[in-house]
Amino acid sequence: MQSKNKPLISKNTKRSAELFEKACQVIPGGVTANIKYFPPHPLMMEKGEKSKLYDVDGNEYIDYLLSYGALILGHGHPSVFQAVQNQMKTAGTTIFGTPHRLEIKMAETLIRLYAGIEMVRYTNSGLEATQLAIRMAMAYTGKQKLAKFEGHYHGGYDQVLLSVNPDEMVAGNEKNPNVVPESSGIGDHVIRNTVILPFNNLEATEQILREHADQLSAVIVEPVQGGFIPANQEFMEGLRKVTEELGILLIFDEVKTGFRVALGGAQQIYNITPDLTALGKVLGGGFPVGAVGGKKEFMMVSASNKGRDILTSGVQDSNKTDVLFHSGTYNGHPTVLAAGLATIECLEQDDTLERLMTKTHTLRKELEKVYKAKGIPMQTIGSGSIFNILLTKEPIQNYRDLKKADHDLRQKIDYELLKFGIYIKPFNRYSMSVVHDERDMKATIEAHEEALNRVVDH
Repeated sequence: MQSKNKPLISKNTKRSAELFEKACQVIPGGVTANIKYFPPHPLMMEKGEKSKLYDVDGNEYIDYLLSYGALILGHGHPSVFQAVQNQMKTAGTTIFGTPHRLEIKMAETLIRLYAGIEMVRYTNSGLEATQLAIRMAMAYTGKQKLAKFEGHYHGGYDQVLLSVNPDEMVAGNEKNPNVVPESSGIGDHVIRNTVILPFNNLEATEQILREHADQLSAVIVEPVQGGFIPANQEFMEGLRKVTEELGILLIFDEVKTGFRVALGGAQQIYNITPDLTALGKVLGGGFPVGAVGGKKEFMMVSASNKGRDILTSGVQDSNKTDVLFHSGTYNGHPTVLAAGLATIECLEQDDTLERLMTKTHTLRKELEKVYKAKGIPMQTIGSGSIFNILLTKEPIQNYRDLKKADHDLRQKIDYELLKFGIYIKPFNRYSMSVVHDERDMKATIEAHEEALNRVVDH
């Protein structure tokens, strides 16, 4: 159990610290995803309700992490609960393991909302969605290299776990970045087959793409890097134009931005149609989910009726390598799709999304006033219902610009905010929900004021 000499987030988080120490005995590093850890110990949560989280010590927090943006309706929304309960009660089971009608209904919904989607395949996470989109691009083009942008995260697997947060000493020229692995265990063949691009620099990006065009299957991009650094309109238009010219597929990773910047994602905001789109997070209403959507000609490379199931033992098929294999027992899980459809239905009601965007804008402006009054250089940057706080007035266009911000001060503020009941993992972006209300926002503004009083004045 927690010793008296071990550091705590605060004197009121002893039980979290004890449970984390216990978790370390049975779970490597004490967490099941590296991003869930922060020192000296993460907070162990017990309950969620609307805009609030409650930890094992009984502390209440206004939640701005919202499971990294997935819970756009907040915790325990009655429409989602009801949809899940109705689905299981009506179906008499949690899952069929066969095709079912909700798969069609969700696909029709996504096709209606997203300009770049004509057909849909389901996965169980945003990670799997980007992975499938990349495989589709390689299968369609017959080319093996992938281009991704420095600072962009598309999931924790080999092909994209490169140059997400590289050390400046090894990152190379900002106009022609090096390929930097972000984990041990990544093979050299992945590094050789990946090209790194500079985000929001069209001239340099175009030059690199033209140099590697004969080998590149696709460019994958977060239209809003990290969920909070938006691409420039001119950059996105130029990227679409050059990829079309060179026959390179353009993949939008909208796992973070889907439904959060607009119902139709960032592609609606930029009025740009990608070849393939990866979705996740909000799409599942709080359940694990992912989906790949795109133009029919690209999606059809995965059509099961064009080839056999490779798991059918003993049956030979000389054409099996002509078809992209994609499968998963839980793909298109009916309970998950019921939750996702309920979420989308709520977002489409009246002016729900518009009001959410307005609340987000208001909170951003009020927070900027607080920091300005303290004389601290600060800006909120983001899009739609997601934003981040950067302690600098310098323009932020890409990953390398982030070094302009005062990260030490931001860390101190974030830890003080935890003590004042504002839950945001240190350094992370803020995600708003439809259930955050004026009291939450007022308490958040006051917490920032108090945190600054403690950090700046002492």
